[in-house]
Amino acid sequence: MTTTADKLNIRYLGTQPYLQTWQAMKDFTESRDEQSIDEIWLVEHPAVFTQGLAGKAEHLLAHTDIPVVKSDRGGQITHHGPGQLIAYLLINIRRKSFNVRSLVSIIEDAIITLLADYNVDAIAKADAPGVYVDGKKIASLGLKISKGCSFHGLALNVDMDLTPFLAINPCGYAGLEMTQCRDLGISSSVKELAPLLIEKLNQKLQYSQIESFKNEY
Repeated sequence: MTTTADKLNIRYLGTQPYLQTWQAMKDFTESRDEQSIDEIWLVEHPAVFTQGLAGKAEHLLAHTDIPVVKSDRGGQITHHGPGQLIAYLLINIRRKSFNVRSLVSIIEDAIITLLADYNVDAIAKADAPGVYVDGKKIASLGLKISKGCSFHGLALNVDMDLTPFLAINPCGYAGLEMTQCRDLGISSSVKELAPLLIEKLNQKLQYSQIESFKNEY
């Protein structure tokens, strides 16, 4: 028999403002109960810097026209922009018997196996969450846990303007270089990679009933 824990809703949101999406995630998490179905939101954001809870002002190296938002996720400062695949995981990790570390590993492994399908060798680092190719960062992670449920998630650089990363210490690491799928010979778009990423995530999340929605929270 299929239970709530076996179900997952996928929302393909297109391009949405960061603040609006963040508020929607908080509202969803605050209002959910044990019978609420887990969701993953796939989205792109207009250019924005987001600063995590532990974020330090000195990691913003230069002031630009790009807004800076102080977020409630973990981690330091990062950049979001068009051409970046963002997946927000709104999961009852208590019900799934995950902890934060195991969820981080699931996310990292999903990205690594996705890139491996394109013959790109990527790794995770125990002391610096995210996914790296030849020492350059291709995907960033940041999570928040509330009421035993996760929100926020991952950002995979696909085909974007990487220049804004030069205005920050990405994720708090001075001199960290960023890379993206396009520069590694992967021509697939955000729209094409999104369902493939869901497949990889679900190899470990193991939902048996998945329903997809478009352009709605």
